[in-house]
Amino acid sequence: MDLPGESTARDWDSWWERFVDVLPWILLLPSAALVLAQPDRGWGEHAVTAGLAALAAAWLFLGRVLSPGYGSGRPLPALVHFAGLLALAAVMMAHDLMFLMFMIALFFQAMSLPWPLALVGVAATSIALYTHTMGFPGTDPGTPFLQHLFLYLGVITIQTVAVGGGLMVAVKSAEQHRERQVMVTRLEAALEENAGLHAQLLTQAREAGALDERQRMAREIHDTLAQGLTGIITQIQAAQRVWEDPGTARPHVDRALGLARESLTEARRSVRALAPRQLADSQLPEALGELTRRWAEQHGVRPELDVTGKRVALSPAIEVALFRVAQEALTNVAKHAGASRVGVTLSYSDDVVLLDVRDDGRGIPGTPRQGFGLTSMRQRIRGIGGTVEVESGAGEGTAVSATVPAVPVGAP
Repeated sequence: MDLPGESTARDWDSWWERFVDVLPWILLLPSAALVLAQPDRGWGEHAVTAGLAALAAAWLFLGRVLSPGYGSGRPLPALVHFAGLLALAAVMMAHDLMFLMFMIALFFQAMSLPWPLALVGVAATSIALYTHTMGFPGTDPGTPFLQHLFLYLGVITIQTVAVGGGLMVAVKSAEQHRERQVMVTRLEAALEENAGLHAQLLTQAREAGALDERQRMAREIHDTLAQGLTGIITQIQAAQRVWEDPGTARPHVDRALGLARESLTEARRSVRALAPRQLADSQLPEALGELTRRWAEQHGVRPELDVTGKRVALSPAIEVALFRVAQEALTNVAKHAGASRVGVTLSYSDDVVLLDVRDDGRGIPGTPRQGFGLTSMRQRIRGIGGTVEVESGAGEGTAVSATVPAVPVGAP
C-alpha cells in the first residue's frame, strides 16, 4: 500500500510531465495561427508554415504520446526527441520570427533530459533563439564585432545559467520536498505503529508487574506466614504432648503466641514491601545472629554462626535475599533433616559474599527436589545476580550455598 506522501510525490511528477507535454502545443498552435493570419504572405509561404507546424505536431505526437515518460529512464530517445524539436524550431524561426514562442517551450522540454544534458539543452535553445533574434556575431554591419560577440555570448550565458540553473534548482527542491514529505509520512506511520507497540508493551509490562508482585507475595508468604505457622504448629504439638504438666507446656504455648505475633508483623511488612524486622535496625550478621538464636529456642539445636572477612554494609536487596535464604534453609533443616549440628557461615570476600547453611542430618536421597522453597531461593538470588547450590546425599547432611555480588550500600 502506498503512503500518502508517496502518492503526493507521484501526483506532482505526473502534473509536471503533463505540463511539459501540453506546453509545446499551447505555444505551437497560436504561433502557427498568427503566422497564417498575416495577409502579406502568399499561399506558398502559408503552405510551408502549415507543413512545418504539422511536422512539429507529428514529432511531438510521436515523441511524447507514443513513448511517454522516457526522459528519466531512457536518455537517448529523449535526446533524439529534443534535438528534432530544436531543429524544427530553428527552421520555423528562420521561416518566421513569430515561432519564437514555440522555441521558448524547448526550455521546458530540456528539463526532460537527465543532468547535465538538461543544461546543454538549455544552452542549445538559447543559442538557437538569440542567433535568430540578434544574429550571429559579425553578421550585423552596424554593430562592432567585439561588442556583438560580448552581447551574444553574455546573453546566452546568463540565460543558460539563469533558466537552466533556476529550473534545476526548482526540480531539485521539488525532489527534496517530496523526499521530506515521504519521510514525514513514513515517520507518522512509524509513530502510529510505535504507539500500538507502546500500548502493547504497557499491557505486557502491567502483566509482568502483576506476575512479579504475585511471585513476590508468594515468596513473602512462604518465608513469613508459612514458616511462622510451621513453628506455631510445632510448639503447639510439643505443648500437647506435655499438656498434663502446665509448667512444661506453658513455654511452648508462649513461644507459639510469640511466633504468631511475629508472623503477623512480618506479614504486614511484606504487604508494604519492607525488609524483615531483623534487618530494620541492623546489618546482616546481627540479623543472622538473632535468627539462629530464635531458631535454637524453637528447635533445641543451636546453629553455629561464623562470620569471616571484612564486614561491608551491603545493599538492602542483597541482605534481604541472603537473610531469606538462611531462613528457608533453617526451616528445611527443622522440617526434614533431624540434624544434631547446624552451621551458618557468612563470608565476605573482595567482590562476592557467600552464605553457607550446613547440617549433619539425614540428607536428601537422589537429586534435591525443586520445591517452592528452593525455587524461591533461586529466584531471589538470581534477581540480584547470584547463584544457589544445594549439595546433599542420603545420610550425609545438606549444604545450601548462596553466592552474590558484594554490592555495598549506595552503589548503583
